Amino acid sequence: MMGAIVLLHRWLGIAFCLLFAMWFATGIVMHFVPFPSLTEAERFAGLAPVDRGGTTISVADAVAASGIADATRVRLTQRRDGPVYIVSGLSRLRAVRASDGRDASVTSTEVALTIAQDHARQRGLDAARAAIVARSDHDQWSVPNGFDRHRPLFRTALGDAAGTEVYVSSPTGEVVLDTTRSERGWNWAGSVLHWIYPTVLRSNWALWDQVVWTLSLLALIAALLGAVLGIVRVRIRGRRISSPYRGWHALHHLIGLAATLFVLSWIFSGWLSMDHGRLFSRGQLTPTEAAVINAAPDWRDAPSFDRQPIAPSAREVEWFAFNGDIYRRDRIGLANQVLIKAGDPPRPGLAGFLDMQEIGGLTRRLAAGCHAPSVLADIDNYPAQSTVPSAPVYRSLCGELWFDIDSADGRVLQRLDPSRRAYRWLYGALHTFDFPGLLAHPRLRDVVIVGLCALGLVFSITGIAIGWRRLR
Repeated sequence: MMGAIVLLHRWLGIAFCLLFAMWFATGIVMHFVPFPSLTEAERFAGLAPVDRGGTTISVADAVAASGIADATRVRLTQRRDGPVYIVSGLSRLRAVRASDGRDASVTSTEVALTIAQDHARQRGLDAARAAIVARSDHDQWSVPNGFDRHRPLFRTALGDAAGTEVYVSSPTGEVVLDTTRSERGWNWAGSVLHWIYPTVLRSNWALWDQVVWTLSLLALIAALLGAVLGIVRVRIRGRRISSPYRGWHALHHLIGLAATLFVLSWIFSGWLSMDHGRLFSRGQLTPTEAAVINAAPDWRDAPSFDRQPIAPSAREVEWFAFNGDIYRRDRIGLANQVLIKAGDPPRPGLAGFLDMQEIGGLTRRLAAGCHAPSVLADIDNYPAQSTVPSAPVYRSLCGELWFDIDSADGRVLQRLDPSRRAYRWLYGALHTFDFPGLLAHPRLRDVVIVGLCALGLVFSITGIAIGWRRLR
């Protein structure tokens, strides 16, 4: 048995030593430079005030013109070629002109370039030398599945000092992603390597999922075998722990003993990042729950501009269904919105969010035995954040089921059953160290993550040296 363990560990170690070193090194980079995305603050800053003068059709007419029978949300935004309604259903979305309901998808590079330039100027970015550089379904930074409904994407290089590039959605004309030269460079040394994320592999989600899951499992087996050998081969001399090995082997043994707990937990939790429902629940709504949340409303009841005019400075107007009613929210600032329920007066300022009674009414329809919702604290064991900085998130406890709901727009942010709550600790906490105590002290968390990943990197380098000698 020990001979088999030695043999397996040796050759799995040789096969995976470079991968281990890469994971620890890139983990440090990823902690400070995440994968490129368009934050809500950046997206909102790029919006122009809505021109009410060009909006002549109703929300109900826009939904009918879109052809999306299961529409659950409608947004009104401004483009240089006029205001557009963006209608979202469960499987697709579509933009129609607010003037006559005609299709407002983007098919020409000229329109895409104009949209990108206007977005950049709203954010104070230099777009004088902007140019469309590609129109494609996938590239290295747009491979995540969240962009599937927006493909193909127009990639626009602004030509500014930061090397900014923005991506325009063909179906809606929205800017959905931005990257800078610095982000792209660091991510080649971070996320792309860490997640094994080359475009040719990641564009096929099922293949990428299987490849990375298998590699992570084999790496975990190699680490487990090494831990067994490391403990078995320990020598106790007096009060000192020593190794029977010399040179690189001794370093590998002793550093491995010091790093065993971290290496095992980090590789294990990294493997769990690829779980995707294999062992733990995915936190998705059941069909019954989804039927309640995503029930298509009667859009003829949507609060119109005729009854409640919007503020001249509103940059986005959204209609959404919640618990059988239709709401309209006028977004005046990133943290400032006015909420209007059909038939009710506007709720401005701090009152412009769904309240406890409204959220409780929905969660009681989702599950039995729900307690009154409570507001999540800033530091919570199972954190969830609204896209609107000042909006509270409400948690309803329904027996073993928990629902976290955004009071700004009624979205279910998290569905936490016991399996998902366990996954939060076994993956999230062990892999990213987002323990509440460390989140409250970000500098300490930085030191812990960098220090442990550096220890893992040194340990991996000793394995590389041993593996190279064995191969020679």
